Amino acid sequence: MTNPQAHTGSYYAASVSEVTDFPQLQGAQSADVCVIGAGFTGVSTALHLAERGYKVHVVEANRVGWGASGRNGGQIIGGISGEKHIAKALGRDQEEVFGKLRWAGHDIIRQRIKQYDIECDLKFGYLDVAIKKSHLRDIQFDHDRLKNADFPHEVRILSCAETSETIGTDAYIGALLNMGNGHLHPLNLCIGEANAAISLGAVFYEQSPVIKIERGNRPKVVTAQGSISADAVIVAGNAYHALEQDLRGIMFPVNSFIVATEPLSEDVVNKINPRDLAVCDPNFILEYFRLSADKRLLFGGRFNYFGSDPEYIKKKHRVKMARIYPQLANTKIDFAWGGTIGVPINRVPQLGRVSPNIFYCQGYSGHGVNVTHLAGQIMADAVAGTVERFDLFANVKPFIVPGAHWLSKPMVTLGMMYYQIRDRL
Repeated sequence: MTNPQAHTGSYYAASVSEVTDFPQLQGAQSADVCVIGAGFTGVSTALHLAERGYKVHVVEANRVGWGASGRNGGQIIGGISGEKHIAKALGRDQEEVFGKLRWAGHDIIRQRIKQYDIECDLKFGYLDVAIKKSHLRDIQFDHDRLKNADFPHEVRILSCAETSETIGTDAYIGALLNMGNGHLHPLNLCIGEANAAISLGAVFYEQSPVIKIERGNRPKVVTAQGSISADAVIVAGNAYHALEQDLRGIMFPVNSFIVATEPLSEDVVNKINPRDLAVCDPNFILEYFRLSADKRLLFGGRFNYFGSDPEYIKKKHRVKMARIYPQLANTKIDFAWGGTIGVPINRVPQLGRVSPNIFYCQGYSGHGVNVTHLAGQIMADAVAGTVERFDLFANVKPFIVPGAHWLSKPMVTLGMMYYQIRDRL
């Protein structure tokens, strides 16, 4: 059991619209469904279930959105990692299976924000940038696929010159502009959706780490001071959860780090990102950036480090940021933080069961803002007995690495080194 923690020192936590303060779980409680984890997966699932009339209790070890859901780059990216692997394993056509699912999370986010009046700085516009020629081929493939699918938003390939003009840097050789992807304030979205679920009768508990899950006809979720008995339990802790023995060794925790500069001048903003686009490169050891609502540059990326020292993160990211925008080399950085995402070996999101009435949902490989919202809908379907979409993922068995739970850091280090070499080839 871990001790409850406050939010990390992120820009999102500092600018959040509402600071949650839900009670700790006390005494014996009962619900139709108990959800463990109040990140996007847990909150999305709870909201879908509450909309269908289920009595839902959500138990969170720290605060709503404490993990990756409240710390990430805030980029809404289409697609589901591991699509090819899933289609191959099921013997089905990839486009037939995932053509609409790739964007389903986007539609859910739009609908949630509108229906529940959630203020979270939602903006549309996104660039997949290319660093080498193979990336240009990938961009052309994605462009053609979207056009053939009658994608309802603007999609356009940008030349090297057009890319430079659009985001004020010569670091890239081309890009794919996608006005269906976008960006937002993830912590405000997560808390807004939690409040929406509460308005429909859901109950949230914070600062209540789960000690164990007792299996049975009505499994019991146990914390230090209370318990919840339910017809079904959904484990939605992603990279931060290791309660169930069955879930150990099937996913690696990979760290990503972000800095937020001071607010930039209008002149600088007009030079580096006048269209207010989110930007991401295609590497595994990727870099991504965008502007916040108050025009800070939020710049993130992965590197081989497992600590949380803000000064170290600032130092590393300043070098990366200055390579793309030399004019920002001496710009003040106000915030620096890190978080952990779940990456399965085969990159396939992991939806499944550890017993007939205990479900789990995790492992989005960096596509979490989009896919968690779809996953919440799928998990609610599964609880209700409709498992067609659930089985798309559940029938692809996760790759298990013995000892990975205990040796994750050295194994991730080796993996990062491998992908750094691949990215450079």
